[in-house]
Amino acid sequence: MKLSGERTAGAPVVSPAGGDGLRGGASVTASENASVTYPVRTDEDLITVRHAVRAATVETGFGLVDQTRVVTAASELARNAYIHGGGGTVTIESLRHAGRRGIRLTVRDEGPGIPDLETALVDGFTTGAGLGHGLGGARRLMHDFEVHTEPGKGTTISVTRWTTQ
Repeated sequence: MKLSGERTAGAPVVSPAGGDGLRGGASVTASENASVTYPVRTDEDLITVRHAVRAATVETGFGLVDQTRVVTAASELARNAYIHGGGGTVTIESLRHAGRRGIRLTVRDEGPGIPDLETALVDGFTTGAGLGHGLGGARRLMHDFEVHTEPGKGTTISVTRWTTQ
């Protein structure tokens, strides 16, 4: 299942950055910096991801409120991959488009997938002991939100937030 929509501690593995699409088919290019992928297999990895995302938001030029939005979304999504997906990865990409800068986070796992994505996005829904604000909350905190999930094959969630400059 795929859902696309806009809102109306391990050593990183470095891979080359590439272009991607944006609303209405406009082109987005990753900056000259390579994307960085972090494993999410332990509690310590979750801390490493939060610190790396915070550093990336500062580098990108986000203000404190937007830094907190991005780090919160990253934390929620990484924790979901760890707890529900049996671990995975978080890739951080710096983006530039039309004079703006942004950050794309791609969180992947090879877990059981999300059996009912629409329900999982509803506030208050939880399969664990949490408050049930993870996926829906991450969706509200970011400008772009896309989910690919397939039973037995895992889930990939890609979220993007743009600076206002």
